[in-house]
Amino acid sequence: MHYGKVGEDRAETRAGVDDALATAVLASAPDAVVVLDRDQTVLAWNPAAERLFGWTAPQVVGRRAPIVPAELTAEHNAVLERVRTGGQVSLLTKRFRRDGTLLDLRVDTSALRQGSAVVGYVHMHHPVQRDQQADDRAAQRARLVRRLTDVVGDINAELELPAVLDRIAASLTELTGADAGGFVQIEGDRLRVVAADRLPESLRGATADLRTSLVGKLLRTGKTVMLESQGLGDLVWAEMPGLHTIALGVAAVGGRPYGALYALFSKRKPGHVELELLELLAGHAGIAVGNTMAYQEAVRQRAHERAVFDASADGIAVLDGQGLVTQWNPAAAELTSCGAESVIGGPLPFPLPTPGRTLTIQLESGRWLDVVSARIAETGERVVDFRDVTAARELEEAKDLFLAVTSHELRTPITIVSGFASTLDRRWEELSDAERRSAVHMIAERAGALSKLIGHLLQGSEAGVERPVIEPFDLAERIAAATLGLPALSERHAVEVVVPKGLPLAMGDPSAIDVMLAHLLENAFKYSPKGGLITVEAWTEEDRVVVVVDDPGVGIRAEDRERIFERFVQLDAGDRRRFGGVGLGLHIVRSLARAQGGEVSAHPRPGGGTRMRLALRRVVKDSIIGSDTPMR
Repeated sequence: MHYGKVGEDRAETRAGVDDALATAVLASAPDAVVVLDRDQTVLAWNPAAERLFGWTAPQVVGRRAPIVPAELTAEHNAVLERVRTGGQVSLLTKRFRRDGTLLDLRVDTSALRQGSAVVGYVHMHHPVQRDQQADDRAAQRARLVRRLTDVVGDINAELELPAVLDRIAASLTELTGADAGGFVQIEGDRLRVVAADRLPESLRGATADLRTSLVGKLLRTGKTVMLESQGLGDLVWAEMPGLHTIALGVAAVGGRPYGALYALFSKRKPGHVELELLELLAGHAGIAVGNTMAYQEAVRQRAHERAVFDASADGIAVLDGQGLVTQWNPAAAELTSCGAESVIGGPLPFPLPTPGRTLTIQLESGRWLDVVSARIAETGERVVDFRDVTAARELEEAKDLFLAVTSHELRTPITIVSGFASTLDRRWEELSDAERRSAVHMIAERAGALSKLIGHLLQGSEAGVERPVIEPFDLAERIAAATLGLPALSERHAVEVVVPKGLPLAMGDPSAIDVMLAHLLENAFKYSPKGGLITVEAWTEEDRVVVVVDDPGVGIRAEDRERIFERFVQLDAGDRRRFGGVGLGLHIVRSLARAQGGEVSAHPRPGGGTRMRLALRRVVKDSIIGSDTPMR
C-alpha cells in the first residue's frame, strides 16, 4: 500500500509538471497560438495572440473568436475539414484585429488529437510583411476565395450526384486555370472516371488500378494534395494532347477517401495558389458529395416508406401534436369511406386508443375495425394503424350462433329419444305391444331427424361437400320424384307442378339435384305457415334449364336475398325461433349448384312470397350448352 501511494503521488506530480510546461510553452511562443474545440470554441489563447489580435484570453476563451472575416468563412471551414481527415494546412489569409483592421497572416492549422480521435484544432498565426507583390497576391487570392464561395454554393444547390460531380470538375478548371479536369471515384481496388471537363466524352467510365494510380500514391503518402509531372504516358488522361503536369487532391466523405480531383495542365505551369485552391475545392467536394448522398438516401428511404404506406392493406394515419390528421393512406380511405381530402387537417373520424392498447370499434357502415396507435417521441406525432376485422368478428358470431342453434336443434330430438328409451327400459313389461311400437316408432322418427340434421351440418361444412359427378340427366324425372307425395304432408298446402313435355336433359349430378330440390321444397313449406299454393315450374331459357319454386309465405327482404345463402344465416333470430333449423339448407343448395356450373337465386314472388330460381346447364344434340356462358 505504501509503494502504491508513492506511485500515485509521483504520477500526480508529473501531470502537474506537464501542465505547467505546456502553459509555459504557450506563454513563451513568439507566434499567436489559438486552440479550438470541434465546435470552434476557444480553448487556449496565448499572450502572443492577445498582442496580435487585441483581445485578452478571458475575453475569448469559452466562445468563438471574432477574427475570421465573413467572406473567408467557407475557406476556414474547408481547412478544418481537411485537417480533420488528415494532414496539416498552411495558407495565406486575413484575420480581424479588435480595432477592425485586417491582418495579413500565414495560418498553419493542424488537428488536436487525443489518441486517434480529433477533439479540436490548433492554429499558428504568423504575420506577413506587406509589399505590393504580397498585396497583389492577396487581392487575387481574395477574388479566388470569393469565387470559391460562390462555386461551393452552386455545387451544394445540386441534388443529383452526377450533376454535383460534373459541377465540381467544371469548377476545378475555372478556379485553378487548369486546361482540363476530372473526378475519379474509388470503387474497391479500382478507380472510375465519373466526371470530366474539357476532355473527350469517351474517358467517362474508364477504369484503372487504384494501387498503381496517382491516387494510390497520394493515399500512401498520407498527404491531401500532390503535384506530378513524371510518368504520365500510361494514364487514361494521356489522351489529352500536350499533358505535362497533373495536380490531384483527395475528396473524403465521412472521413474516408471517396474519390479524387484531377487538374490537368498542358499549356501553363501550376503553382502554390493552384494547389491551395485544389485542396480547398477537394474538401468542399467531399462535403457536397456527402450531402448529396445523404439527400438521395433520404429520398430513397422516403420513397420506400411512401410505397409501404400506400400499398399497405391496413389503414394508416399520421396525426400531428394537436391530434389532427396529416397523412391518410388509400387503405384508410377505403376502410372508412372517407377520402383524404375530407380527413386531412381534421380529427380522426373514430375514437383514438391510448398507445399500447387495441380498441375495437364499429363504423356507421357496420364495418368493425381494430385500432392501435404509437407515439413518435422525437416529433410528438402519433401513427394510427387500423384493420378490417369484420369477417373475423362475423366468424366468431357465426360460431357462437352455430353452437347455440345446433344445441337448440339437437336438444329436442335427443330429449324425446332419451325419454322414450328410458320408458321402454323401465316399463317394458307394463306396456302393451301398441305402446311399445309407438315408442319405438317415435325413437326411430327422432333418430331420423337427428341423422338428417347431422347430414345438413356435414353438407354445410367445407369438408362435407363432395365434388358432384357431372352427367346428363332427366330433370323432369327428378322434379316428379321430389314432389311425389308432397300434398299429403300438409292439409293447409297445395302443390302444383308445371313441367313442359320435351324438357331438355340437364347436366349435373342427379343425387345432388335431389338434395337441392328437397331443401327448396322444405323451405317453401316451412316459410308458408298459413298454407297456400306451392308451385314448381320448369322451362328452357337460352342455354339453361330453369326450375323455380314459388311459395306464398313470409317473403325475403331485398337486403337479405344474398345473405340467406351464407352459412348459419336464416333471416333474423325471431324467424329462427319460429321456423327452426340451423340455416344451412340454402348454403348447401348454392354450393352444389355452383359445383355443377349452375346458380341459385332468391326473388320476390308476384303477389307476395318468395321465388327460388335454380338454373342448370342443358344438353342440346348431345353437346353441353352453357359451360362458358356467364350466369345472368
